[in-house]
Amino acid sequence: MTDSLLADEARYCSFGDTVHYVEPPKVFERCEGSYLFDARGIAYLDLQMWYSAVNFGYANPRFTAALERQLHTLPQVASQYLHPTKVELAKAIAQDAERKFGRAGRVHFNVGGSQAIEDALKLVRNASNGKSLMFAFEGGYHGRTLGASAITSSYRYRRRYGHFGDRAYFIPFPYPFRRPKGMTADEYGEHCVAQFARLFETEYHGVWDPKVRQSEYAAFFAEAIQGTGGYVIPPRNFFPGLKKVLDEHGILFVADEIQMGFCRTGKLWSIEHFGVVPDAIVFGKSLTNGLNPLSGLWAREELINPTVFPPGSTHSSFASNPLGTALGLETMRMLAESDWETPILEKGAYFLEGLRELQRRHPEVADVDGLGLALRAEICAADGFTADKALLDRMVEIGLSGDLDHDGRKMGLVLDVGGYYKNVITFAPSLLITKPEIDLAMRLLDQLLWRAKRER
Repeated sequence: MTDSLLADEARYCSFGDTVHYVEPPKVFERCEGSYLFDARGIAYLDLQMWYSAVNFGYANPRFTAALERQLHTLPQVASQYLHPTKVELAKAIAQDAERKFGRAGRVHFNVGGSQAIEDALKLVRNASNGKSLMFAFEGGYHGRTLGASAITSSYRYRRRYGHFGDRAYFIPFPYPFRRPKGMTADEYGEHCVAQFARLFETEYHGVWDPKVRQSEYAAFFAEAIQGTGGYVIPPRNFFPGLKKVLDEHGILFVADEIQMGFCRTGKLWSIEHFGVVPDAIVFGKSLTNGLNPLSGLWAREELINPTVFPPGSTHSSFASNPLGTALGLETMRMLAESDWETPILEKGAYFLEGLRELQRRHPEVADVDGLGLALRAEICAADGFTADKALLDRMVEIGLSGDLDHDGRKMGLVLDVGGYYKNVITFAPSLLITKPEIDLAMRLLDQLLWRAKRER
């Protein structure tokens, strides 16, 4: 069965939408909680949960029930008509933002994170009288559509397609592990802000006209914690300093929460940890716990009210589809029912301590860090600094082989690879992961490291 499936994929499927971490690619047949299962029935503990799209666990019965209810009432309707869950979900997100940020706003839906980024680009260009230039970060990832790839720092996503619009001005993101020697984290944060602020000191740095006090740049698109860039967590003073510079120069701030949103870090939005108020927030992925491709953006009223952003400004046939909005509303209701931040921060601290214990046993685990249940482990050579992509690649292969030992049973481990040098394990486990499952994760990671070093 598996061989036949792989042969058919090789013959009939485009590889353009595919990334195979191993060859032959791994095939899974079912899922539950924190686990995926292959055709042999072997369980794989998943520590990345579909790039943080399944924050609340695979086959979560609460979301299955919400989906079934909607299937039996209003499973589909054209987007020019209203249905209750669209309005209720928009209201829940907008009211939450108004409580937290003190700003009225509205919510706009689409399908997929890249499409929501495209909508945000339209929104800020419209608000800035058509300015097409944006700031973004080195290491930032915002998607692979033409507009989204223009503000994603990896050239490889643009190389074969040219430019449909202007490429962003990419600013260095504060990377504490690789900061200049002798600087504290706070000093490094201040240094990075100062380097950005320097661009506005004179017209000759190419971004600012002091005579009319106007910037050529409309907005700064930023992940508060970089996702594909390696779950890099900046110093706490960085974003407040950056936002001050942006406000002084009339540049909008768009927070990309597609990967870190919906309590991955303990708060609904990761930008909340840094005490700044965004002008817009882009979200997707775990809004529906991975069961429907629904995404969207929240923006403050001045940017998105019907006078300035009228009907038809963007459109997708499947935006705000009733199955997706029913699931998204269930997410917001569930998060409002109890305190999620405390247990997520507690489990994140427990997970991070397990990584630190691994670091003590394995010098190749050069850096560990985390905020809530967004965590990282940087794999390096024995010198503790030089990136070792090959070692991590071997770890991924062994994890997906399903040949690890757990009390005499075979198990697998699903890891995600990120970072500027592709040497960072980015951990995004289920927010419902238990402490025994975290203990299991550490034992399996320990096995992986010993085996990968031995077999390389």
